[in-house]
Amino acid sequence: MTWVVAATVGVSPLGAAGPPSRADAERAAVHPVRTEQAMKAWLDRVRRTNVYPPDFEATLKGQGAAYVIEMSTAPGCLPCGDLWTKLGAVKARYGWGIRTIPAQEAMIRSGRLGLPWVGHPVAWVRPLSDPNRIIPVAIGTDHPVNISRNLYLAAKMQAGVRVAVGVRAMSKFTGIVGAAAPSPSTYRRKG
Repeated sequence: MTWVVAATVGVSPLGAAGPPSRADAERAAVHPVRTEQAMKAWLDRVRRTNVYPPDFEATLKGQGAAYVIEMSTAPGCLPCGDLWTKLGAVKARYGWGIRTIPAQEAMIRSGRLGLPWVGHPVAWVRPLSDPNRIIPVAIGTDHPVNISRNLYLAAKMQAGVRVAVGVRAMSKFTGIVGAAAPSPSTYRRKG
């Protein structure tokens, strides 16, 4: 389990219920990769979405003009460049706007949602008409199909789908995030 999945369901990376500690957040930094090869190796472990609802394409194409994707970034960040490239393809295919936001804004947004700030990149979706209705759709980078799935779910949640349903479906905020520390062993020693 990665920190992002743990944060989504309200469990610390070590499996204990309750809010995460600062140390948990630091262990889950979004930048554990230093090379393209390491980033590719991480993404190779991530499952790809392969089943879509019937209105998937229509929703993404039809909702693009109503929403903007906002992304935090940092110079020299490999996952940031990778995510930006993938979001550019989403823009070209579905018409969704994309813009960058400063790190301070990303920290404030994370705080409002009760998530620890873990670094760059984080991508958020919000309606153009309401800067306060934000939904995180990518933490780190991910496969294009998973990013598109999360955009679809964000549009559905913004349009009235119960948040619990959307979050459960979006609970795989995969991508470039640190692995959780191993949990304490539950095996008993013999003897």
